[in-house]
Amino acid sequence: MTQVKTVKPYQEEGSKKKQISTMFNNIAPYYDLLNKVLTLGIDRTWRKKAINLLKEDNPKKLLDIATGTGDLTLEMAKRLQPEEIIGGDISTEMLAIGREKVAKAGLTEMITLKEIDSEDMPFESNTFDAITVAFGVRNFENLEKGLIEMHRVLKPKGKLVVLEFSKPTIFPFKQLFNFYFKYILPTIGKFTSKDPKAYKYLYESVQAFPDGKNFVSKLDKIGFQSTQFISLSLGICTIYLGKK
Repeated sequence: MTQVKTVKPYQEEGSKKKQISTMFNNIAPYYDLLNKVLTLGIDRTWRKKAINLLKEDNPKKLLDIATGTGDLTLEMAKRLQPEEIIGGDISTEMLAIGREKVAKAGLTEMITLKEIDSEDMPFESNTFDAITVAFGVRNFENLEKGLIEMHRVLKPKGKLVVLEFSKPTIFPFKQLFNFYFKYILPTIGKFTSKDPKAYKYLYESVQAFPDGKNFVSKLDKIGFQSTQFISLSLGICTIYLGKK
């Protein structure tokens, strides 16, 4: 299996996992606002489309990996009305904000947010009806290990739904988007999040991520069935699907 190039937020020594945790802890207070500004609010539409692909499965127990501030868990609670959702992340600051949002929505009995390492999850095999990851798999230190863990904790016939940034290929949108992503977005992030490296990393991590058919190929090799990908917004974002 081809090894994914490791891109880290900072130049200092230290694991990617530790640096990702530090980065998201740094930008946590600005994360939700920046998401809306930098994606012009389209990110919520992408999340809804991803969640709608689970409706026919009627999942009762869900796991949301790299849950961040819990936006996807809140949307799933509303649209799918499951019995239980667990959201996991390695950023304690993001989780703290997420718990406030869950409490405000009155969903603490349905949604639990906790610190979870996607590559070493504290769950028994065959636990969840569905697993979601929104804009998180490219942050895994070991992508294959994280995917293997998700396959393990899924129930047989359970569904994986991954939402991730991808690289547009259509001229001239590809060039315009790359310019925005590489130069404009980090400048905005620099003045709003106080951590300019976070948004430089965003561009670099998307460039290094094996998107489209390459990611589907990884899902296939790990053992996921009925794999496919759906391109959104001229290729800015992609939904990946697989079943155990």
